[in-house]
Amino acid sequence: MSNVYEERATMIAAGELQSFGPFGREHCKNHPNAVNLQLRQLQPASELWSSDGAAGLVGSLQEVTLQEKKRECWLLRKGSSVDSDEMEYDEELYAAGNMVIWSKGSKSQASHVYKAFTVDSPVQQALWCNFGIPQKKKDEQEILEKTVCIVQSSCVNVHSVTGKDFISPLPFQVSNLWPTKFGLLLERCFEHTTVCFSVFREPLPTVFSMLHPLDEIAPVVCRPTGLFEAARVQYVSDSTMKIVFSNCEPSIVMTYDTVQCIHSVWALRKVTPDEQSTVLKCPEQVDTPQGLMPPSFLTTHLRNVSRMDSPGSPFHCHALHNQNRMTSSPGLHSRTHSPSISSMAALSRSHSPGMAAPSFSVAARFNMSYHSSSPRGHSFLPSPNSTANESVLVPEMEPIVPDLCIEQLWSETASSHRSMSCQASKVFITSDLCENKYLCFLVESHQQLRCVKFIESNNPSQLIFASVATIPAKDAAPLQDIDAMLVLEANGSLVLYTGVTRVSKVFVPGLLSPTFSLSNHVTHLSTPMDSVSTPAKATGRHIGRLEEVAMPSPVSELRGSTKHHETSWLGDYTFQQSVPYIHALRDPVSSRVTLELSNGTMLRITIPEIATSEMVRKCLQAVRFILPKETAMKVLIKWYNIYNAPGGPSAHLEWNLFVTCFMTLMGYNTERLGWTRNDWDYMWCSDYHRQVVFRHACGAVSLESTDTSGCEESLSSTPALHLDPSAPLFPHIPALFYVLHLLYEELKLDELQRSGGRSLVGLLQQLARYWDLQLEEYIDLYWRDYPSFITTFKESCIIDQGQVCLAEPPCVFSWLSSCLRGEEVAPFPYLPGICERTKLLVLSYALYIIGDDNATSVDVSKYLAKLSAGGFVCTEKCNPCFSSRPSCMKPDAPNESLAVKLVVWLTSEGFTLKDLESVPFGVALPIRDAIYQCREQPCSDWSEDVCLLIGRQDLTKQAHKVTVAKGKAVSAPATTEAEEEEDGMTDLNQDVISLIWSQDLRVHEARRLLQSSRPVRVSVVHLPEVSDHEYIEEKENKLLQLCQRTMALPVGRGLFTLFSYHPVPTEPLPVPKLNLTGRAPPQNTMVDLNSGNIDVPPNMTSWSSFHNGVAAGLKIAPASQVDSAWIAYNKPKSPELANEYAGFLMALGLNGHLTKLATLNIHDYLTKGHEMTSIGLLLGVSAAKLSTMDMSITRLLSIHIPALLPPTSTELDVPHNVQVAAVVGIGLVYQGTGHRHNAEVLLAEIGRPPGPEMEYCTDRESYSLAAGLALGMVCLGHGSNLIGMSDLNVPEQLYQYMVGGHRRTHAGINREKHKSPSYQIKEGDTINVDVTCPGATLALAMIYLKTNNRSIADWLKAPDTMFLLDFIKPEFLLLRTLARCIIMWDEILPNSEWVSSNVPQIIQENIGNPVVSEDLNMETLAQAHDYIIAGACMAVGFRFAGSANSDAFDCLVRRFVSNPSTGHYNLQTCLSMVLLALSMVMAGSGNLKVLQLCRFLHKRTSGEMNYGFHMAHHMALGLLFLGGGRYTLSTSNSAIAALLCALYPHFPAHSTDNRYHLQALRHLGVLAAEPRLLVPVDVDTLKPCYALLDVTYKETPWYEETTVELMAPTMLPELQLLKKVKVKGPRYWELSIDMSKGTQHLESILSRDGVLYVKLRAGQLPYKDDPRGWKSLLAPNVNNRNSEVRTFKVQTSWLSTYNPILLWCKRGTTCFYKRDTLALFSAILYECVTQENPEMLPTYIAIDQAVRTLEQTEMCETFALWQMRLVLELCESRVLQHRLREGAQGRGLLLSSEFLPVMKNSADGTLDRWLTGDHVLRSYMSGQSLTEDMLSNMLACFLVYHSIPCLSKLSATHLEGSTSFPELLLKFSQLGIPVRALLRLGPLLLGTAGFWTGQLAC
Repeated sequence: MSNVYEERATMIAAGELQSFGPFGREHCKNHPNAVNLQLRQLQPASELWSSDGAAGLVGSLQEVTLQEKKRECWLLRKGSSVDSDEMEYDEELYAAGNMVIWSKGSKSQASHVYKAFTVDSPVQQALWCNFGIPQKKKDEQEILEKTVCIVQSSCVNVHSVTGKDFISPLPFQVSNLWPTKFGLLLERCFEHTTVCFSVFREPLPTVFSMLHPLDEIAPVVCRPTGLFEAARVQYVSDSTMKIVFSNCEPSIVMTYDTVQCIHSVWALRKVTPDEQSTVLKCPEQVDTPQGLMPPSFLTTHLRNVSRMDSPGSPFHCHALHNQNRMTSSPGLHSRTHSPSISSMAALSRSHSPGMAAPSFSVAARFNMSYHSSSPRGHSFLPSPNSTANESVLVPEMEPIVPDLCIEQLWSETASSHRSMSCQASKVFITSDLCENKYLCFLVESHQQLRCVKFIESNNPSQLIFASVATIPAKDAAPLQDIDAMLVLEANGSLVLYTGVTRVSKVFVPGLLSPTFSLSNHVTHLSTPMDSVSTPAKATGRHIGRLEEVAMPSPVSELRGSTKHHETSWLGDYTFQQSVPYIHALRDPVSSRVTLELSNGTMLRITIPEIATSEMVRKCLQAVRFILPKETAMKVLIKWYNIYNAPGGPSAHLEWNLFVTCFMTLMGYNTERLGWTRNDWDYMWCSDYHRQVVFRHACGAVSLESTDTSGCEESLSSTPALHLDPSAPLFPHIPALFYVLHLLYEELKLDELQRSGGRSLVGLLQQLARYWDLQLEEYIDLYWRDYPSFITTFKESCIIDQGQVCLAEPPCVFSWLSSCLRGEEVAPFPYLPGICERTKLLVLSYALYIIGDDNATSVDVSKYLAKLSAGGFVCTEKCNPCFSSRPSCMKPDAPNESLAVKLVVWLTSEGFTLKDLESVPFGVALPIRDAIYQCREQPCSDWSEDVCLLIGRQDLTKQAHKVTVAKGKAVSAPATTEAEEEEDGMTDLNQDVISLIWSQDLRVHEARRLLQSSRPVRVSVVHLPEVSDHEYIEEKENKLLQLCQRTMALPVGRGLFTLFSYHPVPTEPLPVPKLNLTGRAPPQNTMVDLNSGNIDVPPNMTSWSSFHNGVAAGLKIAPASQVDSAWIAYNKPKSPELANEYAGFLMALGLNGHLTKLATLNIHDYLTKGHEMTSIGLLLGVSAAKLSTMDMSITRLLSIHIPALLPPTSTELDVPHNVQVAAVVGIGLVYQGTGHRHNAEVLLAEIGRPPGPEMEYCTDRESYSLAAGLALGMVCLGHGSNLIGMSDLNVPEQLYQYMVGGHRRTHAGINREKHKSPSYQIKEGDTINVDVTCPGATLALAMIYLKTNNRSIADWLKAPDTMFLLDFIKPEFLLLRTLARCIIMWDEILPNSEWVSSNVPQIIQENIGNPVVSEDLNMETLAQAHDYIIAGACMAVGFRFAGSANSDAFDCLVRRFVSNPSTGHYNLQTCLSMVLLALSMVMAGSGNLKVLQLCRFLHKRTSGEMNYGFHMAHHMALGLLFLGGGRYTLSTSNSAIAALLCALYPHFPAHSTDNRYHLQALRHLGVLAAEPRLLVPVDVDTLKPCYALLDVTYKETPWYEETTVELMAPTMLPELQLLKKVKVKGPRYWELSIDMSKGTQHLESILSRDGVLYVKLRAGQLPYKDDPRGWKSLLAPNVNNRNSEVRTFKVQTSWLSTYNPILLWCKRGTTCFYKRDTLALFSAILYECVTQENPEMLPTYIAIDQAVRTLEQTEMCETFALWQMRLVLELCESRVLQHRLREGAQGRGLLLSSEFLPVMKNSADGTLDRWLTGDHVLRSYMSGQSLTEDMLSNMLACFLVYHSIPCLSKLSATHLEGSTSFPELLLKFSQLGIPVRALLRLGPLLLGTAGFWTGQLAC
């Protein structure tokens, strides 16, 4: 038998042989610049022979040189994209000439170009590299940016897969680039022939790193190991050290020393701060060794030289708009440097985001080379101890900080054959089948592959290198997928190795094997690897020999054997010339490799896998896990050779082959069956093969004689069969049996692997049967699982060694059953990495059934016993930790929380619904129960994976972050399509609008009122006495009045269409036309203002065009894809549209997109000097950078504000309105920051006096107001906590500005500017209150906003004497009242009493009083009264903005209606303010009453209804439908500030009026808008729908915690007021969003169009289709169920899925099933659908089928009965009873309460009928031996169903000796047998009479 286990000469066959050529080569032929000459240079000789014939050969020989041939190169790798549809594909990176082609291809899809690049100079190298982008937060992981790097002579082009392009100039010539984990390593080119010595004799670094294309190239430092070098950290400056290999994981670098001829391995890592300081610190004064200067001195010298240098390499500067090519002449100093090294001119990185350029010092620093012939060849930079002389005085320059460090890990021992050695031509990392890792490098001079074994330590950056082995090889390639490598031997043979262990030769079909062409003795030489690769011999002795000093390698006869190979090869060379042979290996990917043949052709082959069957693969994993590594390697190699032999078995015979191989290696004498190891044909024709195929369970191995008819005779006449103790696996049979049994238990938990489990149980019972009787428990277990398959046999094999005592057989079903019954459970054994499902389900039961919260974390060892690898522990723990019982379940851990923990933990382990479907139904039922509980009460912020597991598609979609698709545009019935496109309001979501306002057409009416793109109707009656000319003038005057309204419309339209449009990047933004023409009925003649009949104000339309541009730009949603190029693309060509574009720029700032505009473009726009563009741009960028204190924007704004410029700066001619915009911009950028300097300047600017000439003399009010608003924004809400501003006396100064007084002297840098008085305006020393009061009032209001500071508020009280009232404007009373109220924020009440309380007593007493004093001016009192009331109404609007508060609404409506008249202007002003307050309160609600008021005022165009009033009315209309009903107003401090700027109560008198307030500020109200519309969207139809919500308010001082029922879509209150938002049933699945954890989740929902996905329950209809719920499936009488269940087939989707079940039942009525079957399944189906658990339907069907199979006594395996038993035990478990007692809202078990008792009764009845009569069960219970025909299937079913333990336990309890029922009851309870089994077994054990007598006695 010994020869059976010897390693014989084996061979495997390679598959999928096909010719290979790089795809990029073919693609390059189509390149437009590719001419025939270039193609020939790129074609290999073989293609030229075949294509061009002799002429082509001659041409190619003339045209192709070796240098040109090298220009073609390519790389292949395994595809790594997760987005690709292909599971596995290859990527190719091909470089030739100036082209690089990145292509992808796979088996199922032809290769295609992914990216193609063409550069300006020849490509030196192309490679893939991943760069890490560090995140702002420290705890966040770096984002990997996948790129392709193209190396040219002067630069590196880096192209990322996301589309980013970088050009990194190279400051020196690079010999090679290496991709690493951190970025690129650059190896400086160094030529020995041009060695020059620098003046300072400082060696320069040779290896550099680039962590990102935008980072500076930095030198790499090293930390060598050694006795004298351990503490040294220095730059890598050794010119003799060449990098030959780099790797990412593990992060290592391999180098070769050209002087010592040795290879070294270094760990590559980030440099530590200590190492940085060591290299960079300034050394002290000591003598400098070898005349070396310190790094700082060299740095300074090189930086100074570089300023004069003009380096001479061309490079590209990619600017924003153009691409310039700059070539500079060689520098003056180029002769002093190495002529082979070219340097790069460098630009600052700030010039262009696409250019990564080091500073000039870097370019010059790397241009000096130095080489010293030190004894070791090392010439590192000086150590930190060396320093320069003090006399050398140089300016200090900042050196470059190193980023990476290499630390030496391993180095070759010195070789005695150094003269013959050369550097490795190929290096790779491979692993063997036992997961040992090797670093292999090919030394071509010796034709050796040296393999260094390494082990990863606890520190991931430290590797332990263990041993070196040498394999004779001409070439080699790793095969990662099969843990092997392919070696090309010197004789041309292909040999497969796993690690350093030889597997077999590889036969390539179509190629003549070198074995047949060479003399035979060559293949049988005693090669060096004979002592290494033979699996039967230990390799340890060779590793031990490495410690000898004189041994260069573990191979003694290395040189002799190599020479022998070479001689034999050359001797037969003449024959080989005629036959192509394998020349080299290249491009290994997965298990594929390319063979380069001697004739130039290339073949791609695939090395077969170790197994294709999942069953065999799992068995091999278990074998590898439990066996020692040496033994496991032998077994795996043996199997690999047998399985992959040429002409081997097909896939379906793989298991049979595995069993044969496995048992042979365990010592079974398979030759007794006539089997041979190699004669497969005989095996296939044998009786054994026929027997295996015939068996129901394929794979059972029977070791009976081949002559089955004479089986008994052969066994009786033949002595007992002894196993061979010398077999490799003989000592490990117990361990192997145990792990295979655990694997069998694992397979039982997977429905898809049950056939594999059936095959495995055949092998297990075979192994268990041929041992001693110690394993009868295992045989009993297998028989119970497969009673018809497992039979008993006489013993025929004897193990010579001592008896093997295994523990009680672990059965996972029994363990789970014990959990359900509340019994003690011992840890269940499992194999890590193999039995993962066992681990998952055991811990799930421990968590959910036992109730141990820590079962999945700290208490895992209580429930799982982990087997150790490489060894076997067959006994269980002595003191197992028993878990807690369900009876003592923790009261503080309710079952719901356990369900949540279970579901979340399962998701974290990667468990999905697909996995759950393959879990047996009984085992899966508790998990389904937990899932159902979580489905009923989910948490809204669960991850997408958790939502998928619990089956909530609505939550899954919500976690997916998908916005709802835009519905059809709003279209009025009477408009045409062309008109729709014109008005700019076509992009609102009609689906949502139709749900919000479903009863009327209010949106169409608002759209009609706000449209400005169509001519207005000019209806003037032509009186007879009016001439035609006068009539035309009258019409034009009427049109001019109407145009005042038309020009004001865009401000409201911008609010109406806010954020409703997502632009297309390839199309410009459509801007509706501002039409100022009219049509006069009845002829519909055109009326135009340009006729010259009337005077039209100049520049009348400039600001209206600006507003029109803002309105168009505000349509763009913040989430849109907008970039700098698109913004520039929208720039109009005609100057007439410049104002519109200026407004468009401001709108882009308001929606946040202007941050993407390049700084260069911003300066370009500002330098044009266009006033409107400057205003829009400054306000836009300020709004986009709100509260950021951005310095670049600050500098931009300061240029336009003279007060922020230095006193000596040149005064710029900045237009006044631009200054106003810049001042407000400062307030926006510094909002809420309390910045002292800006506050000081703005405080002074409020009272800025007029200057000489006309300086600061016009429109001073708007500038002062802007300064006040900006000051208020800077100090917003700070109140008295203005840190560092106490000396400014801000409130006192503002009070003086408000009430007047003597002007204070200005402190600060601008006091000189205010010395000269104005020549135009005489103000004297007093403050002009008319100018400063509004700004100061609003500044005070904003600084003390919501502070409830009564002292400041009292300053703002309206005067209570007639004398003081005469000295204040009514408008200022409005501002003071508003300011006072918003300071006393909490006192604002929404009622008329509070509004009236703001009026002083003197006014209240005299208004409406018929008798008044003569001293009182009633007109003054009336005006003051109206304006104070308007101010109070405005305060109510601010306080309740966006709340739709009904009390506030009623209060304001009454004030609007009852407003007294004190003159038309005052009346319109007060009405406008009250209307705006109403719109603020009802913002986004589209209230019909407010819409009627707006429409009423819209129609009034005559009289004093000027441009400003129209603007106010239509702003109110825009606010009312803000964002098409999707947005409303916030009451945050920032929002209040924005609204104060936008709704300042002095509106312009005409379209060009900016005296009191800059019109552009009207649009800042957008900053107060926030999305609060919640839109339910049906997850199935993706359409918006109605859903009922419960919105719970937090408790406040004004009201208790309140829950309000709302019908969504609805506008939510401000989120800080809410506690919870819940989607109510019964129509939709419930969903709760809890605000106690924060409002971020709801904010993210609202920001994505407010889409909340909801899931309609089965049988329900949407509210739109069934408002009252009368049409739903559950509405009729549920008791009158129709058995056919046809009524709801159409109405629910579940029935369409499961309808085939009913059809199957109907068909079955004629054959097997009766009508009750159809009724049963109809009831089940109805229950599953109505209870929303259709996934339970397969469980119902499986239980029914199990019971029916049991009734027919056809159950050949008890698998389904096991599951039914688990289901019944779960129903009776204490967990369920506890939950039902707690009252879980009627949710019991998932299964019907009626179904299970019926099924249980049927099963009990079947087994009870089987029990009648003299029964075999009595013999089994008494321990008698049973014959094969007595072991029936029903016996096994009874034992499983009634939880009867194995025979050994029964016999140990002595049940037969029991004489009474109590005694039997006690023994049964000890065995864990349930009482229901006792009631059936009692009569058998005690006799019928004794049993009932004992029971009656009890």
